[in-house]
Amino acid sequence: MLLTIDGHEAYCYTGGKAFNAAQPTVVLIHGAQNDHSVWALQSRYFAHHGWNVLALDLPGHGRSRGAPLESVEALASWLLALQDAAGVAKAMLVGHSMGSLIALEAAFQAPQRVTQLALLGSTWPMKVSPALLETARTDVQTAIDMVNIWSHSSIAQKPSFPGPGFFAMGGARRLKQHIATRNGQQVFYTDFFACNAYANGQAAAASVRCPTLFIFGRRDMMTPPKSTQLLTSAIPHGPVVQVDSGHELMAEQPDAVLDALFGFANTSI
Repeated sequence: MLLTIDGHEAYCYTGGKAFNAAQPTVVLIHGAQNDHSVWALQSRYFAHHGWNVLALDLPGHGRSRGAPLESVEALASWLLALQDAAGVAKAMLVGHSMGSLIALEAAFQAPQRVTQLALLGSTWPMKVSPALLETARTDVQTAIDMVNIWSHSSIAQKPSFPGPGFFAMGGARRLKQHIATRNGQQVFYTDFFACNAYANGQAAAASVRCPTLFIFGRRDMMTPPKSTQLLTSAIPHGPVVQVDSGHELMAEQPDAVLDALFGFANTSI
């Protein structure tokens, strides 16, 4: 699906199904230097089991045009504008990493637009080390390699990977390279800058009243489970599910993530 937001083309993957106004909608929000494809398994399953799916590409990522936005607040406003353009009054928001902050801030800006909230690989504050910020600004490939190593629990293939020949680390590295090459802008640095600068997380979390789910990777080095206490304590009604993965939990444990998300979506609607 192609939409126009602020004069720029925005892309959403719908899971291979046409939009049906009679069905509930889930919006899937990717993290830094990624696009809609990180939700490959989850998006198609939702779309073929009674849900509208909008797996979006953020501005400057994937097939969405325009410059990458420099703040979580601006990205949340863009997300709400995308819902308007798609004709979606209310939706379940699912965000990974940077996308989780965007979902959280959108729920703060327009709580009446959010039916449920699922935050994956999330934490607040989501601080980025000065060394990684500078590397993302000056040496994108090195930053990609650093993050790719830290985001996976192992370089070894796992039986839980979704298909023969699927290589999680290689796929994630190539996707980040593709984003950098396709857009020709400092996407990684801008994304990390937005995460690092976001200061409204505690107030946003304290305001959440809708059903909420947290999904964390037990071996996540980017947003370690031990760093999540401030966020989870601010949303005490949100259950926590842990899966055996690093930060790229949708690829490393796709079925476990899908089971948690789909069960939550259909019991809390």
